[in-house]
Amino acid sequence: FPTLLHARTEIERWRREYNEERPKKAIGGMTPSAYAQQLANTHIINPGL
Repeated sequence: FPTLLHARTEIERWRREYNEERPKKAIGGMTPSAYAQQLANTHIINPGL
């Protein structure tokens, strides 16, 4: 990396992609954002469950 700022920016970009955009086996191969959306929709459809 040419600068510390560049390194921090690229590492943060990778971290977000790895943690938020990549499918996870633990949640059925879904991305965390898709899983969160599914949970949100489930709570709207089945309130109180």
